[in-house]
Amino acid sequence: MADKSNIPTPDQLRKEVSEFLKSKYGDRIIMPEPDASGEAPPPDSSTQKTVSNIDFDLKPSELEAYLKQYVVGQDEAIEVLATKIATHFNRMKLETRPDGIGELVGNIKSNILMLGPTGVGKTYMIKLIARKIGVPFVKGDATKFSETGYVGGDVEDLVRDLVREADGDIRLAEYGIIYLDEIDKIASSGNFIGPDVSRSGVQRNLLKLMEESEVDLKTPHDLAAQMEAAMEAQRTGKVTRKKINTKNILFVMSGAFFGLPEIIRRRMNQQPVGFRGETGDKDQSVDDVEIFRRLRSEDLIRYGYESEFVGRLPVIVALNDLDVAGLYNILKNPNSTVILGKKRDFKAYDIDIEFDDQALFRIAELANEEHTGARGLVSVVDRMLLKFEKCLPDTDINKLAVSRDIVEQPAEQLEKMLTQHYVKNFQKRFLTSNGIVITFTDSALKLLSQQAREAGKNLEQVCSELLHDYEYGLRLLGAESFTVDEDIVKDPKNRLEELIKRTYGKKRNR
Repeated sequence: MADKSNIPTPDQLRKEVSEFLKSKYGDRIIMPEPDASGEAPPPDSSTQKTVSNIDFDLKPSELEAYLKQYVVGQDEAIEVLATKIATHFNRMKLETRPDGIGELVGNIKSNILMLGPTGVGKTYMIKLIARKIGVPFVKGDATKFSETGYVGGDVEDLVRDLVREADGDIRLAEYGIIYLDEIDKIASSGNFIGPDVSRSGVQRNLLKLMEESEVDLKTPHDLAAQMEAAMEAQRTGKVTRKKINTKNILFVMSGAFFGLPEIIRRRMNQQPVGFRGETGDKDQSVDDVEIFRRLRSEDLIRYGYESEFVGRLPVIVALNDLDVAGLYNILKNPNSTVILGKKRDFKAYDIDIEFDDQALFRIAELANEEHTGARGLVSVVDRMLLKFEKCLPDTDINKLAVSRDIVEQPAEQLEKMLTQHYVKNFQKRFLTSNGIVITFTDSALKLLSQQAREAGKNLEQVCSELLHDYEYGLRLLGAESFTVDEDIVKDPKNRLEELIKRTYGKKRNR
């Protein structure tokens, strides 16, 4: 019989496990401390999300109006998303209430497939919807699972992430939204060797989740979770397996789907009437967005998806590409995250920043050249204002008006702004201390700016050092105003001596 005196207590086991995990993984893993009852403390209820926060009664028109406050140029996509997602949550409410119609056997959820180029707002719209409805949201990248079965992540991790986003509330997580981007990357090319085997495997694994599946929250590779479960089993004498059901989880897939328009065009050209006869134009004259609107399940199957996978995505949404006008409208939107984000960046230094219309339009033109949709706006604005963001906090400048000149010549305009600022400060101090109005020629300012750059100092510091002796000298001469020219900047000491000699020489001659 085993000696029970050698069996560690829960506290001893917890300590040993904690020390082992710390030695192996450092401080990245922390074992939860039990409360007086011996149970791990529950999440903080003051910040925990709950099912009661979900807006099951949201109408499609209300969700559509909400999205249009933030997203421009995607009215058709917004209409489809708002309608189908609002209906999805309202149906769940209907099926769970006492007087409802009950669960429909074989029901197919309104899982969504979004097609469109990068940067048109696919992720942004789904995040907005999740926030408005009040459900947890998780985004994954299909490329992470492109080798599932060999190396890489497990698609079930997406479901577990929902529970974490729901602060551990499994019931709330079961109403969440999982967004999987770059789904076009798991389409098989039709070969049966190499990575395509894995891509088909990812589709099959997703099939279970997209319909209804039970996902165990504890994974074999999660050592901390397994240790905690072992301690719980020793403490309670029971082994509990926490699972999450995916029946009501909404899955949204998206991708750019390069090559899919050609598949659709070939299929339409093979029809008896012909694609040209249907549209009155040659097939290549119709843009990809319009082609995507003619998508059929057979096209996705030819693209490399299994028919069962396509059948789990009944709602298809094609998003418009963004041209200059669309990008400009995004910037003009009062809720533009690009502009509001940059305003916050500068406000952190107590600087108010404003953009005029010409500046916004020029930003849109430059972003359009990036060919990355709305992401190009962020790149252009950040690149343009980086040095302003670095240099202006060192000054007492509290307003920045962004014009088209600043967009096109940021470095030159920043130097001009800083020159005016530091010269004005020097002139103000010189007048206050000496009662003398001092001015500079353009050539003198250009030379002073060059010296400031070489010395790593600001223009006010260079002027103060260079013209230090002039404060006393000009007072001695009784000057009320004085202009600094290029010769003074090059040789300030000798020029001051010459000025004093010349002035006193004139007085003696009188």
